[in-house]
Amino acid sequence: MHIPDGFIDAPTSLAAGAVAVGGLAVCLHKSAEVMEEKQAPLAGLVAAFLFAVQMLNFPVAGGTSGHLLGGALAAVLVGPYLGALCVTVVLTVQALLFADGGLSALGLNVVNMALVGAFAGYGVFLLARRYLPATRSGIAAASGVAALLSVVLASTAFTVEYAIGGTGGASLGRVAGAMLGVHVLIGIGEALITTVAVSTVLAARPDLVHGAVGRLAAAQANRPGPSTTTGPEPATALGG
Repeated sequence: MHIPDGFIDAPTSLAAGAVAVGGLAVCLHKSAEVMEEKQAPLAGLVAAFLFAVQMLNFPVAGGTSGHLLGGALAAVLVGPYLGALCVTVVLTVQALLFADGGLSALGLNVVNMALVGAFAGYGVFLLARRYLPATRSGIAAASGVAALLSVVLASTAFTVEYAIGGTGGASLGRVAGAMLGVHVLIGIGEALITTVAVSTVLAARPDLVHGAVGRLAAAQANRPGPSTTTGPEPATALGG
């Protein structure tokens, strides 16, 4: 999913860079407004976890491999605005220190994996959460669905960018088929990792999971309490 230098032409890369800068500016502003004190260290842990896990590849069909993108996971844990910033930090470090994704393509990668991954993933999460039980397992399952579809949507964004300014020489149909087919499989792996990660945090500190805030408490409040049988009120003695 990391786009190298020169794979997308300069005008398209510049346009994506402008979109990325604008989107990240909004994320910074919104994060400053809504971020709670306890989310700051969690955001650092999320970024560190994404960085570590993205370095690990798992095999996919046809000799290819994939890795966690992390947009949906970050959004569920710390919210889409702060989640997009976490993914962006990871992508920037990878590009600068490990040449994983080109510097000229950094804007493209931020758009696809940070902005599309976090915001589209969180939108899918909210939709799935609405139809799943308001339990820890329901929230974890919703995060898995979001992770799967966020990867597919990110690969779709890349396909659109390639259609606009691709320089690889391959036909659009071939690129689209390869990207979508492989990333459905990568999305399954992403869904499994995300579900396990969210389940683990929910088991330990559900109050830290942004996507569960208010959801579990509301479900608990709506549960009927133990039934109690009340008898007739005792007669009141009237003095006179």
